Amino acid sequence: MQTILGAGGAIGTPLAKELTAYTNHIRLVGRNPKKVNDKDELVTADLTNKDEVMKAVAGSEVVYLTVGLLYNIKVWKKEWPVLMQNVIDACIHHKAKLVFLDNVYMYAADEIPHMTENSTLNPPSEKGKIRLQLVQMIMNAVKEGKLVALIARSADFYGPDVNSSALKISVFDNFKKGSKAFWQEADNKIHSFTYTPDAAKATALLGNTADAFGEVWHLPTSAEKLTGKEFITMIAAAMNVQPRYYLLKKWMMRLFGLFSPMVKELVEMQYQNNQDYFFDSSKFEKRFSFTATSYQQGISEIVKTMN
Repeated sequence: MQTILGAGGAIGTPLAKELTAYTNHIRLVGRNPKKVNDKDELVTADLTNKDEVMKAVAGSEVVYLTVGLLYNIKVWKKEWPVLMQNVIDACIHHKAKLVFLDNVYMYAADEIPHMTENSTLNPPSEKGKIRLQLVQMIMNAVKEGKLVALIARSADFYGPDVNSSALKISVFDNFKKGSKAFWQEADNKIHSFTYTPDAAKATALLGNTADAFGEVWHLPTSAEKLTGKEFITMIAAAMNVQPRYYLLKKWMMRLFGLFSPMVKELVEMQYQNNQDYFFDSSKFEKRFSFTATSYQQGISEIVKTMN
């Protein structure tokens, strides 16, 4: 059996579909899990509750942690370490392998222009410090020989039916309603985005490849180097609209943050938008002979789901 903790999100749902190629028994765990495949087993659990996590992981061979918490630093500080310790303890107890879906927040600011699995871990943000703590918890357990685990790391998401994607919110949704799009900080900087169907396929593959464990893997992401302006132009062309947009500067975000908790939480992350942000996934692509979806194709698929 393979289990997804935090089922139903941007990766959890397509991952459930991909896992059918490897197992006939898939368990989806969450506060309100819903079936993706007809035979999915559903388990309701609060991952900050140790006993509930123990029960949710029981019988699992591989556990995928894809949960996303409320984007709030106070919530992250309170819940992430507890949740992660619960998952690690449960995987150790039940002898399950762990696959953790991670982001790039723990990388040093000067590594953002070209991120690899060997980039320096020195987060400049409070959220990044939490993410680094989680990775250290996992890898310490691995080094101690208690846990078999891997880190599957992704750039910013985009993909069909992913409503929480920054690209979807800032560009696709605004163009759809006839408004100007917006881009954070600078439109002349490169920015990588990971296509969720690729990420899900790759995560399932990693979880079912024995020698992939014990390592960090960047999930397959197009090697194309597009700027914000080029993304906006490409999306506008696909949606048959004019590429009208404005730049959301850091000072504007500070102002808007007085009225929007979400915008306030994004201010500390602007170091990822005022410089090039390139996510190198060549390690995965070479190991598995995998070609990431092009941005043109990914954008086309998203537009199809919006019609």
